[in-house]
Amino acid sequence: MSRMLLERISQAGIARVLQVSEDTVQRYVNSQAASVKKQVSRTPKEKKRLNVQMDELWSFVDSKGNQQWVWLALDAQTREIVGVQIGDRSAVSALALWNSMPPVYRQCAVIYTDHWSAYDSVLPSKRHQSVDKDSGFTSYIERFNCTIRQRVSRLVRKSLAFSKKLENHLAAIWRFVHHYNASLQL
Repeated sequence: MSRMLLERISQAGIARVLQVSEDTVQRYVNSQAASVKKQVSRTPKEKKRLNVQMDELWSFVDSKGNQQWVWLALDAQTREIVGVQIGDRSAVSALALWNSMPPVYRQCAVIYTDHWSAYDSVLPSKRHQSVDKDSGFTSYIERFNCTIRQRVSRLVRKSLAFSKKLENHLAAIWRFVHHYNASLQL
């Protein structure tokens, strides 16, 4: 069932394929949500110049009024996700994204973002580059945003597969990030 949850298959679809009740699938999802590690696993890096691309994408839980922003930091060379924060779209969440990154990135990385003001108030000005999307300096993170929306049905903008519980929403995103980073190691 874990592998099926990584695909864009509804819980009702998983229940039909496995010939179990939807309640069984929901109980499994709830039990897995508690055990998902909410910290990025990545390969160790040596101290050198690193390039990181950051961006945020919109999602919601239960209703569109309960907005949840997925903040992501991606190593431009390895394409690994090196930082994640899920919360509102404020400087507090931008700071949490910054703090979620390993120390080597906070010490050495040049960070490329869009022009969202929250980044300016948090990131070190000497290593932060605010760029337009057409510059190409945020193309990998923009592409990852498309990938995560495509693969995590809870993030598709027009879908009936939205999350009703914040814990399950967070777990689905973290599960995909872990799977994505692990797939880069193959």
